[in-house]
Amino acid sequence: MLTPYAAVFALAIMGVNETVYLIRKRLAMTIPICPIGTECDKVLTSKHKNILIISLDVWGLIFYCTISISCALVVIGVGGAVFWELFISSLVALAAVLSLFFTYLQWKVIKAWCFWCLTSAFTVWTMGAIIVLSKVIK
Repeated sequence: MLTPYAAVFALAIMGVNETVYLIRKRLAMTIPICPIGTECDKVLTSKHKNILIISLDVWGLIFYCTISISCALVVIGVGGAVFWELFISSLVALAAVLSLFFTYLQWKVIKAWCFWCLTSAFTVWTMGAIIVLSKVIK
């Protein structure tokens, strides 16, 4: 049976892959493939690409790695499940709010859409929905 935290783990691994792709493209100074639309580079190179001098793709990688490790600990039954579940829920909630903000920036400030940014936001919101629904259904 797929537990909610196993599903969140799977989404986090997808996020790790996405952010590693974006980091590799940025370091190689090449434009990532934009499967839908053509404005990914406008968003990814905007003045909003960093927080505290660290690129958003690196922050994303840190987030997704932290979530995947934390979910793995819950799934395999390492002690302190209540702590880890609260930690995961809090981190995903923060990321969901930040994703709303970054989506707003694309829409109203940058006026361009980035497929990868929207995919990441959708991934985070899906994580949040899984966690909330798992609490409601319990």
